[in-house]
Amino acid sequence: MTSLILPSSDGGTREYRLQGGTSWARPTAPLTARRAYAAAHVIPEVLADNTPGAPARLDWDATMAYRHELWSYGLGVADAMDTAQRGMGLDWAATQQLIKRTGVEAASVVSAGNAATAGKSVRDLVSCGAGTDQLDIDSLPVGEAGIKAVLEAYREQIAVITEAGPKVILMASRALAKVATGPDDYLKVYSTLLQEVDQPVILHWLGTMFDPALAGYWGSDNVATATGTFLGLIKDNADKVDGVKVSLLDASHEVALRAALPEGVRLYTGDDFNYPELIDGDGTHHSDALLGIFAAIYPAASVALQNYEAGNTAKAREILDSTRELGKHIFSAPTFYYKTGIAFMSWLNGKQPGFQMVGGLHSGRSVCHLARTFELADQAGLLRDPALAAFRMSDYLRINGVGV
Repeated sequence: MTSLILPSSDGGTREYRLQGGTSWARPTAPLTARRAYAAAHVIPEVLADNTPGAPARLDWDATMAYRHELWSYGLGVADAMDTAQRGMGLDWAATQQLIKRTGVEAASVVSAGNAATAGKSVRDLVSCGAGTDQLDIDSLPVGEAGIKAVLEAYREQIAVITEAGPKVILMASRALAKVATGPDDYLKVYSTLLQEVDQPVILHWLGTMFDPALAGYWGSDNVATATGTFLGLIKDNADKVDGVKVSLLDASHEVALRAALPEGVRLYTGDDFNYPELIDGDGTHHSDALLGIFAAIYPAASVALQNYEAGNTAKAREILDSTRELGKHIFSAPTFYYKTGIAFMSWLNGKQPGFQMVGGLHSGRSVCHLARTFELADQAGLLRDPALAAFRMSDYLRINGVGV
C-alpha cells in the first residue's frame, strides 16, 4: 500500500501507510427510516481573490456537482448554511445565486426520478438557510427599529428561498442577537415569521462554539431558560415547524428536547460529536440529521442509513461509530473552522481542483491538523481514491515544508 511521511505531534515526522478505500454502495431506493440532510460546502474559483473580505466567486460547476453527489447517495442537501461559509466569507449576493442554482438542480433531480431520490420533492431534496447577513450589524438601530430591520431582512431571504423551491431553514441571526433585549424580542420576530410562511420550516439553534456572536440566543445565556423559550415558540406554532436543528454539542440536552417536542416536529441533530447515538436513538425517539460532518462522510452515512432501512440497526450504528473520531477532529476547537476540514477532504477526494476556500478560510487549520484529518479519513475508508489522495497530501506537505 502507498505510504507517505506525515508530521507527528512532537514536531517530527513519521511514516504512515494507507489502509485503502472502502466501497460504499449507493441506495437503490429512497431512504425513509431517518431523514437526513448533509450541510454542503461551497467551492470557489481557484483564480478568484480568495482572501478575507473579497467578494465570493464560486466555481458553480464543482459546487453543483458536489450537491448531485450527495443526492446520488440518497441524502438531502442543507444549503446556504454555516457550512457554506455564511457569515465567514459567503456574501448575500453569492448566497442568492447559490440558493437559486441549487433549487434548479434539485428540480432536475426530481424530474430524473433516480432510484435514490424517487418520489422526492424539491423541498425533500434541499433546505436553505434564511438569515439576516445582508445587514450591516455595526449600523443597526437599537430598539424597535432594529427589530423591524431584522424582520425585513429575514423576509427578503425567505422570499428568495420560497421562489427557488427549497424548504426554509430559519437560521440564527447575529443581528437579532445584537438588538434583542430579551426573550420577547426573539418570540416576536420568530412568531411573526412563522405565521407568514406558507410551508413548515426548520428552526436552527446554533451554539457559540460555532458562532460566538450568538451568545445569549433566545434571550438568555442559561441553556435551560433559553430552551424554555424555544420550546414555547415551537408549541405555539407547531403546524409551521417541520423540525428543529440543534447545534449545541450537548447530547443529553438534545435527548431531553427531542422528547419534549410536539408530535410531528422532528429533531434534526446538528451534533457533530455525538451523532451516532443520537441518530440511533434510545428505543423511544431518534434524531434525524442535518449535519456538516455528513458533507465529509456522506458515503458512509448513506450506507449506515441504508442499514437502518433494512432493519440492521447494529451494523448502521457500527458504521456511524467508525466515523466518530474523524467528526470529533474536524469539529475540534476552534469549532467554527470545521469547514476547512470538509473542504480539505473534498479536495483530497478529487471533488474540487484546488484546496481553496472563500475568504481565505483554507488557512483556518494547521498542517498537523489537516494531516490528522487525512489519516482519520483513510482509517474510516473515506478516501475514495487513495492514490490520488496520497498524491495530493504529499504535494500539500511538501509545499508546506514537511519532509524536505
